Amino acid sequence: MLPASRIEAVIELMAGIIASDRPAEAVVSAWLRGRRYIGSKDRAAISTRAYRIIRAYHRLCWHIARAGAEVNVRNLVIADLMLGGETSVASLAEMFSGERFAPAPLTEEEAKLAAALEKQDLETPDMPVREKTECPEWALASLQRSFGDNFAAEMEAMHAPALTDIRVNVIKATRDNVLAKLKKDGFDAAAGKLSPYAIRVEGRPQLSQHEFYKDGTIEFQDEGSQMIAVFANAQPGTQVADYCAGAGGKTLALAAAMNNKGRIVALDVLGNRLEKAKLRFRRAGVHNIETHALGLEGDKWPKRHKNYFDLVLVDAPCTGSGTWRREPDRRWRQLGPKLEELLALQREVLENAQRLVKPGGRLVYATCSLLADENEDQVAAFVAAHPEFSVSGDFLKLTPLQHGTDGFFAAAFEKAAS
Repeated sequence: MLPASRIEAVIELMAGIIASDRPAEAVVSAWLRGRRYIGSKDRAAISTRAYRIIRAYHRLCWHIARAGAEVNVRNLVIADLMLGGETSVASLAEMFSGERFAPAPLTEEEAKLAAALEKQDLETPDMPVREKTECPEWALASLQRSFGDNFAAEMEAMHAPALTDIRVNVIKATRDNVLAKLKKDGFDAAAGKLSPYAIRVEGRPQLSQHEFYKDGTIEFQDEGSQMIAVFANAQPGTQVADYCAGAGGKTLALAAAMNNKGRIVALDVLGNRLEKAKLRFRRAGVHNIETHALGLEGDKWPKRHKNYFDLVLVDAPCTGSGTWRREPDRRWRQLGPKLEELLALQREVLENAQRLVKPGGRLVYATCSLLADENEDQVAAFVAAHPEFSVSGDFLKLTPLQHGTDGFFAAAFEKAAS
């Protein structure tokens, strides 16, 4: 593809992302699947530029609005091309030629925008902090409260894409052996700094085709997510419930920590996700996991298992603000419930899950959020409502800036023995 054809493809792809109510990752994947005739280098160039625009959305919009132009798909692409000196106005006009597979010619307004942005940088000293940090309006006050003076630095650390982390399934192999094999196979890999099971792989590794992935020896999982299971400290031979288990990533980590001994029940209201998770469980060689879909009419399972489990992990539904490196479009698109709805849902989930904890047992509450509203505030509210539970130890708080992981929070509660 010629450069102009790539830009026209980016315009088409961005239009699809903005019009869709699905995450950008899903839209990009579907768009590329429908155009298998596009070569690998062109596919990489198109998706890389689209994600660059997504990651800089608030900053690009600020420049466009300051120039008096309308925020639309073509102007976003024009701003991305002009800011930072990638191209000139003359070169841009040649690229937007209107020829076959090239973007339509620049309008007078678009040409003015390009001229206004020429030789400007993406970030300028007079850019407001919200735009500079790519922070959505609804999260600004809460994140400023969470980070204080470190707010700008913490938020700007999420401008860059996340790296690839894998978790070694210690039921099948040791981290040292897996690391040695990956290096031998040409991967730029290193042991994680936090999780004893983590390996970080540089670049864009095709690990989904590796024998270790196919046989369940490794799983893709951010090192911060792995640390939730480490923090939960599930013990072999105990009874464990993974509330809100979803696709089963943390369930697998818990099961491996238990060395396939004891019992773990993966719970979720979405039964279809649990069915898909069973494939991962079998591939990993784990046989101490059961699944149960919650919320079915007449379901007596929760009542039968009241005061039953040694450990209950609540990986609560949340805003996902800690994962904005991976899902940058969440910074400017409302995907899923609003914060107020999620706060109510978190309280409801905690209320239901705490009934499963036996006296002397532990309850672990975790989110992939950086908002105090979803983290420390929820912990305080839960303890106030349930004096039989007390906070056990320090909170786990991970951020991209400080730890190089996605953002995560976890708190452990201990239930009184009587």
